[in-house]
Amino acid sequence: MMMAATAVIGNSMSYAVAATLAYDDIALVHACKGGDATAFEQLVKRYDLRLLSIAQHITHNREDAEEAVQEAFLKVFRKLAQFEEKCQFSTWLIRITVNESLMKLRKRRSIREVSIDEDLQGEEHMAPFDVADWAPNAEQLYARSELRNILRSELQELLPSLRVVFILRDIEELSTEQTAEILELTPVAVKARLWRARLRLRRQLSKYFCLL
Repeated sequence: MMMAATAVIGNSMSYAVAATLAYDDIALVHACKGGDATAFEQLVKRYDLRLLSIAQHITHNREDAEEAVQEAFLKVFRKLAQFEEKCQFSTWLIRITVNESLMKLRKRRSIREVSIDEDLQGEEHMAPFDVADWAPNAEQLYARSELRNILRSELQELLPSLRVVFILRDIEELSTEQTAEILELTPVAVKARLWRARLRLRRQLSKYFCLL
């Protein structure tokens, strides 16, 4: 039975903890801009595992994911002076990682993939709605060893624009607002894509839900 969605910050961090982390990020960014190389190393250590997880979910390939994260950090280092702090550093970093991961995906498949910036037709005109949560929720489902590989496989069948939203919202547990900011979409567009992703995955996995 599906339950109402509850917005949570990644890894269930409280707002206060998330705010402190964002403040620490900015302090490190300022140190980096001042020429402190060790500050950038701290940022890498803070985010490398999380970014690798996101990249691997998108690319479904360990080598591509590692290269995407390395290239994302290199791009961030080169463009750090251009970071104007209009958004959280983590938002900027995750967005670059998502883009690098999608580039790896396009290159490997040698076909045109849907951009994360390309709105699906009509989603901005949809009435506001709540997106039903999984039962069990996506994190619990993904943790089940007997279903993990099945869900991973089905994720690869989603359009990248839907897959990325599902990964950020239901696996990384970012809020709708965070996801919208990272992907430069509206919250309505994020909800629409998440609804479509969940619906398609649920259809494919319906026989397994019956066994839970």
